[in-house]
Amino acid sequence: MARPVEAPRWRGINHLALVTPDMDATVRFYHGVLGMRLAATLKAGPMRHYFFEMGPQNTVAFFEWLGAGTFSKPAGVPVPEPLQLDHLSFNLPDEQSLVDLRARLLAAGVEITEVVDHDIMHSVYFTDPNGIALEASWWVVDVTGRPADYEDRRVFSDPDPVPAVRELMAQGQLAWTPQTRLVGDPILDPA
Repeated sequence: MARPVEAPRWRGINHLALVTPDMDATVRFYHGVLGMRLAATLKAGPMRHYFFEMGPQNTVAFFEWLGAGTFSKPAGVPVPEPLQLDHLSFNLPDEQSLVDLRARLLAAGVEITEVVDHDIMHSVYFTDPNGIALEASWWVVDVTGRPADYEDRRVFSDPDPVPAVRELMAQGQLAWTPQTRLVGDPILDPA
């Protein structure tokens, strides 16, 4: 029997690449309003590619596509158009940080929800100048950095979990994983 391959040791989000038609407004919002340090500015072919630091080795990045369309949608609400991103949630260390961020955003004129209690996390919701739905959260029950306890119904609360979760609960591993294919032309380094 083959030895199981060790899982990658993920460390949060390296970067989530989003699109903006206005990098200036994006820098002003992410760096100026949210206080995320502008960590790097690159050119990827004809496009700007800027990175904003959220924590050690964790960034959110934007490609500037001039003329790109934007739209707004609330987090967690289905829309009829096809899309792969619902919202982006930034991690905060505690309740006070969430309250302080909410006050900071209100002072900057950003519309934001009250703190929402999701039991295992508390969150606030707002949007960036591109209409991207954003969330800031802190883990009331930190579900990261520890083994999964599938018997903990506070954390694993879906009363009818998908087959993969049932496999993990019963056998501690998945019976199969999907294969995927690249879409479009091969990605080449534009430099």
